[in-house]
Amino acid sequence: MYSIAFGIIISLLFVLLLVLFCILIIKLYINKVKNYTKLIYQKDIDFQKALNQTIIETQEQVLNNIAQDLHDDVGQQLTYINFQIENLKLDNDAFKSSLEPLSESVGNLSHSIRSVSHSLSNQLIVQQDLLKAITNEVKRLQKNTKIKIESNIEETSRKEYSINEKIVVYRIFQEIINNCFKHAKASKISININTLPNFSMTISDNGKGFDNAKITNKATLGIHNMKNRAAIINYHFDIKTSIGEGTTIVLSEKV
Repeated sequence: MYSIAFGIIISLLFVLLLVLFCILIIKLYINKVKNYTKLIYQKDIDFQKALNQTIIETQEQVLNNIAQDLHDDVGQQLTYINFQIENLKLDNDAFKSSLEPLSESVGNLSHSIRSVSHSLSNQLIVQQDLLKAITNEVKRLQKNTKIKIESNIEETSRKEYSINEKIVVYRIFQEIINNCFKHAKASKISININTLPNFSMTISDNGKGFDNAKITNKATLGIHNMKNRAAIINYHFDIKTSIGEGTTIVLSEKV
């Protein structure tokens, strides 16, 4: 009788140990799968970041080349044209008043091209303060009388930006403004930047807005690009919009 009970107890203990062993094996397997999945996911993220970084570097090189061509080629040709006009004005007093508006227009065009060249080149962005670069670009954009641009840029807390941060934040700013001009059909743009407690840039427009759930057409492909850029420097990129209600975009530093 006792031997039977003892055998049952031993059998139960054996089964219990076997169950515990199986549970342990399953847990180890699950952890292994989780770690492997996490590793694959991290590798995918690292690959995507590296790919995005390469794309950004390529885009920056193209923009720098365009900026250099504008400055060296187009700028020099406009300078030469203006020089010829000035010579005509000196040689022909009768044409002086007629050529004056042309000379002024060429001078304004030369100044505009120089400004565009500076905004395309990342050298000035890297060399100067980020907020100052954005402020200068806002001043250039405010010369457009079709859209009213209001700005409130405050450096409430001194922050040192990496080169990547400077370039990415500035390019995202340019992309947002460019979308406002090209697609939003807005009459007013508001730009707010502050650095306390962390960097945050909010750009709003009173344009036509769009369906944020359907970011598929060419007009909104730039949003994916901006999100990818923001991810590279570990920033949040949030967009709030609806048809007929305008658009608000917030780029902020992750805490």
